[in-house]
Amino acid sequence: MAPKRQKSPSRKTGVKGKVKDNLTPSPMEKPDHPDDIYPIVLTTATQELFECCIDEDVTEQSPYKLLEKDDIIQDIKTRAAVSDFHPVKQFVLDYPEDEILLVFDVDFTYGQSFYLVLTPEAKARIYNVLQPPQPEIIVLEDDVSKTPEPKPWISLGSELEVDQESVKETREKLCYKFDLKRRPGLPVCFSDRNSTEAECRSVACPSYQDSRFSIKQMQRDCGMQAVPKLQSSTAQTERAVQRNVFTQYEPRELREKEKENILRSEKLKKFVNSVTPRVLHALQQAHIMNVFTDDFKALGIGAEASDQLVMVSEGLKLQWTFTDEKRAMGKKISSVSWHPTIHGLIAVTFIKKQEEQLDKSTVYINSPAFIVFYGFPDQSNPRLLLECPDDIFAFEFCPSNPNVIVGGCRNGKDLGNKKENKTPVMSYCAVSSIESSHKSPVTDVQWLPKTFEVTRTGVPVQKISNMSVQVVTCSPDCSVMFWDLRVPKLQNQFLADRKQDVDQKTMMTPYSIPTTFKHLDRTWKPLFRVSLPKIDTSGEYAPLKFSLEHYTCNSNTGRNTDNENDGAEVLPEYSQLRIPSAKTLKTLDDVNTKFYVGTEEGEIVYTDWKLEEDEFGRKFSAKPLLCFRTHAWFVNTMQRSPFFKDILLTTGGWNFAIWKEGVMGGPIFVGPSSEQEYSAACWSLSRSAVFFIGRNDGSIEVWNLLLNTSEPTHVHEHVASTRITCIKPCITASKQHYLAVADNLGVLRVFNVPKALRSPVKNEDLNMQIFFDQENDRLKDYLEWEELWAKPRKEEGESKKQVEPDKPVTFQVDSEEADLKEYSDYLKLEESILEHTGL
Repeated sequence: MAPKRQKSPSRKTGVKGKVKDNLTPSPMEKPDHPDDIYPIVLTTATQELFECCIDEDVTEQSPYKLLEKDDIIQDIKTRAAVSDFHPVKQFVLDYPEDEILLVFDVDFTYGQSFYLVLTPEAKARIYNVLQPPQPEIIVLEDDVSKTPEPKPWISLGSELEVDQESVKETREKLCYKFDLKRRPGLPVCFSDRNSTEAECRSVACPSYQDSRFSIKQMQRDCGMQAVPKLQSSTAQTERAVQRNVFTQYEPRELREKEKENILRSEKLKKFVNSVTPRVLHALQQAHIMNVFTDDFKALGIGAEASDQLVMVSEGLKLQWTFTDEKRAMGKKISSVSWHPTIHGLIAVTFIKKQEEQLDKSTVYINSPAFIVFYGFPDQSNPRLLLECPDDIFAFEFCPSNPNVIVGGCRNGKDLGNKKENKTPVMSYCAVSSIESSHKSPVTDVQWLPKTFEVTRTGVPVQKISNMSVQVVTCSPDCSVMFWDLRVPKLQNQFLADRKQDVDQKTMMTPYSIPTTFKHLDRTWKPLFRVSLPKIDTSGEYAPLKFSLEHYTCNSNTGRNTDNENDGAEVLPEYSQLRIPSAKTLKTLDDVNTKFYVGTEEGEIVYTDWKLEEDEFGRKFSAKPLLCFRTHAWFVNTMQRSPFFKDILLTTGGWNFAIWKEGVMGGPIFVGPSSEQEYSAACWSLSRSAVFFIGRNDGSIEVWNLLLNTSEPTHVHEHVASTRITCIKPCITASKQHYLAVADNLGVLRVFNVPKALRSPVKNEDLNMQIFFDQENDRLKDYLEWEELWAKPRKEEGESKKQVEPDKPVTFQVDSEEADLKEYSDYLKLEESILEHTGL
């Protein structure tokens, strides 16, 4: 707010001051302002914005300023309540004219430095009072320039000269017409002739200059145009100090002495080690980020700006395509996994196709198998190769140490591999024992959480170290195995005898095999084995995928907190860890030991991994708690929601299903059947209602359960030319969400997820929780009415048996009649459910 101006003494003592004292009250007795004006305070920023600064734009002699009405309204919209014109917002909107009068109140007559005139009548009155009288200007008649009046044209003979100079035709034009009569249909004969022959020689008449006469130019017609006088001027800019600039095209090689000095320099080593990660990260971001993206086009309705759902406006955009013609020839990608700490690094495994295995069943060619690491932006050359003893069907990074990878081979063996830096090819560290391994390919591998471990009987106990040391695998050989990476008890004494100078470490070449898991190589045996016997009949289930519930310990034991002090704590080597005795560990009763299993027959089995004892003390696996034949074919995906740990997504055959932990009646939601077979699926990492499904024809379906539950919200047709085998999402930044898609030809494609699929809507998690609860209640109602409807049928069958107990009852019903009867019974059940539920 501008400061108040102090009155000069001359105003108080002079005659003019007396007149003002008679008209203007003292500052202590300020009169009420009229209704057609409003005293207002303008800050310095507002004065500069509307060009009404005190003593510059408005003064005592010229105290008025006309302000545009639209400018004042725009200022109120922009600064809202902060605007100085906000108190008079309604008066400004109702003002009929385009300009509003602002008056600078020098004497603070109405208590403020300015006042705004609110009516056109007051504007005319005040403006005329403040406007000084203009001197009368007397205009003389002689000073006014008058337009000359046109005069009649008087001929002085110039038209005759023009007529004489004009050219006129004096003779009539001749018209000649040439005609050549032709007779169509005459024979024509063409032949070759030499141009030098006399008969065919042609005579040319070139133009030339005749020297006998010449035409002398006597007169030339030309025109002239007046142009202003041109003036050339130059100016020279003083440039900066000159410097020598050069470009180096070839690296400069150091001498031997310089190399020795550099290798001995500790400062240079520290500098290079500290700068290298930042430079690599900057280069990676430069390739990942698109600097030409239109940010205004990418703007949308966020969760905080609207309550409506964000519709899918854009699809997946292909960002990278990785191929390896040498190692992917005749193979498909079986597993994909993003590196947990290095952004932009992704690992894949290749396996032989089944049709080629059948063709080459008589001749076996052992081709090398690798875990291939790709990185942005090189799309053809892998960053690292991990050599494996056989094709890898599934692998996973260790949660506590990403350099450790566990994979399941085709021959049923488990592979322990440690990734080393600066190594283009690295061999595996340990492989499990053939006698104790799976008898079929290992189809799924998962690490147990760092929050607990299990004993040899499957009892969960408290974790000693903050490391992931146990792995779970499954195979179609009807077994689920638990493995431990630590040194077993039987090898403790043997390793103690061979231990010599632990602190002295031998130098290893970049291509040597680390001794991290040397204690497991070819002697690695499972901790215990869980079988899956069938519930109603003999035999066992053949698992392909399984899902464990993620457990987080709630006790304050220090090491059991998840993701705490991971970076500060130094993790020991696995060879230094020993499997502790189960008697010394505390049992965790709140750990859920039940898990889901998907079989090759499309069944979803819910069982317990804890072993039970019979009357003779022998350990055995109990029968599963439930089994549902939900899918018609192989179960290829079992993934828990990243937002709801008790929600599970399964795909197999031609449909998908959503399960809830603890619900024993079946899936809470089953998707509609698709025309194409589903081959892979995954949840979105940023939206709880969105998940992606890959199909057998190479297309990807995007489902949003909040928008539509009967069909996908968007289908990306033919993303790949063949079957999609794996889908894995990844988040590298808040605006960089990627989706890795692998196909049956060994091609890996990385898509950029658009904002519509990565930005959650308002209250999305809450709405999804309500959706799952409603589906659970619907399932309970359906099971109750199904039981209620089946009860009279059961009583009717028992009454018939009591009437004729000795006479056997035989039925001979045609297959079509049986189908019609079953369909009619189903319709009756559906009508009864709809009637009682009120839907």
